[in-house]
Order: sequence, then structure tokens, then C-alpha cells
Amino acid sequence: MCLTALALLTACTAGAATTSGGYAAGGGAGMQMPGMQAPMTIAMPQPITANPNDPAKSQLRAAKTFDLGQMLVDGTGYTIYRYDRDTTDPSRSNCTDACAAKWIPVKAGGNLAPIDVDRSLIGQITRDDGTQQLTLAGWPLYHFTGDSEPADTSGQGADDAWFPIAPDGKKITMTQDQWRENAFGL
Repeated sequence: MCLTALALLTACTAGAATTSGGYAAGGGAGMQMPGMQAPMTIAMPQPITANPNDPAKSQLRAAKTFDLGQMLVDGTGYTIYRYDRDTTDPSRSNCTDACAAKWIPVKAGGNLAPIDVDRSLIGQITRDDGTQQLTLAGWPLYHFTGDSEPADTSGQGADDAWFPIAPDGKKITMTQDQWRENAFGL
């Protein structure tokens, strides 16, 4: 049965589209069926840099991830973290020097409005170096230089203190691997 389906599929894709919309003899790789749109080219995400001056890096937005639920990301889709060794009352960052080079503070002062985040939870602090950092529910916010693409959570659980933050300020402790283990009740 599988071989029959494969043979039918192969027979249906025996020609390749030409630029004039007709078919040319040859393989089906890259073929476009009549009435279908050409594939869209999507730019690959750029890794996060130590320079947080991109205004979108300061935008806070809620993103619903398939595996971890609601998570806070920046305007470019990169995960935002909180550090359990910071304090919330009063808000204070305890990530300085080498720590702040690896865990980049989310810069305050951007002009992009938050999306699906309660504005009353957003604040800012003045860091020891004089820069302004965004907070959520009192937690100073960070990017992780080890994240290589939007919604990556490579820093989750690092030093038992770094966690992605939910739009309400709570830490997300479930990892993608834990979710995958429990996704189907196995």
C-alpha cells in the first residue's frame, strides 16, 4: 500500500515548473503545482549581540509557546529571563561585571509599547553602572547570550537561578525537555 502511494505521488510530481508556468521534463524537486504560491524565503534570525541598542530588544511582549505556555520575549522574539538572586523589594540587580556580559540587562527607555503585558507590572531600576534596566513585577530582566534563535531557552535553570519569566513575573521552571516527556502522558 505504501509503495502504491509513493508511486502515485512520484507520478504526480514527474514534471518541474518552468518560468512560463508550463512543465518541463525532469525531476520534481522545487516544483510548483499550478495554483500554488512560490515558497517564501524567510530570513534567518540573527544571534543576540552584546549591544542591546536595538529598540526592539527593549520591547516586552507575551508569546505563547507550544511547550512552555506564556513566556516573556522581546520585540525580536528572544526569551527574557529573571535571576533568582536579584531582589524585588526593593528591585535590585545582583548580576554585574562578567555576569552582565553573559546575561545582558534589558535596557529601559525604548519607545515600543509592550504587547499583552500588564503595564502596571513594568518598571525600571538604575544599575550600579548608572544604566537603566527594565523590570517586571520587580524582577530585573535579562537576555542570555547563549540563546541562538527566537524563543530559545538555553539559559533555563543555569546556576539553579536563571529562568524565563512569564508575563505576570513568575518564573517558568518547566523545561522543554520535561514538557516533551510529559506531553502525551507517557
